[in-house]
Amino acid sequence: MLKVEEQTPVAFSSELLVKFDEIITRYPSDKSKSALLPLLHLVQAEFLWVPTSAMDKVAEYLNIQPIEVYEVATFYSMYFLKPQGKYALEVCRTGPCCLVGAEKILDHLEDKLGIKEGEVTADGLFSFRGVECLAACGFGPVLQISPEYTFYENLTIESVDKLIEDLKNKS
Repeated sequence: MLKVEEQTPVAFSSELLVKFDEIITRYPSDKSKSALLPLLHLVQAEFLWVPTSAMDKVAEYLNIQPIEVYEVATFYSMYFLKPQGKYALEVCRTGPCCLVGAEKILDHLEDKLGIKEGEVTADGLFSFRGVECLAACGFGPVLQISPEYTFYENLTIESVDKLIEDLKNKS
């Protein structure tokens, strides 16, 4: 059974469905399942996570079985299966980044935000987690903000604090 935080029905906006329609035209009509990853990215951008009910609607839209969507959404770590903060901070935790301080950054985020990895701040702005390689090994520690995939390199405690303040002021 797919485990997610909540099972409430979702409604796709007309704007989202227009984007779905545009993406589906990129693929041969008998290969619509090929659009699954970009559609899930759009769902996540709209809801900040991918609820099961949204996966079911994507399956219906693509005329595939829901399990085919669940398999993909649970395989890739880029899809969130529970609610995230508006800014989902992802810190690379692989060897090269850890050698230059990624674990200190993760510890600092926990202290600074007052939450554990995978939780969401009370104001709904932030969540954080360690992730596998972000492909910037020469610039670690590295952080990306999902779902926009904005990257920040050569992190320090001070640069993380500034980033958090800038994001708070932006909201």
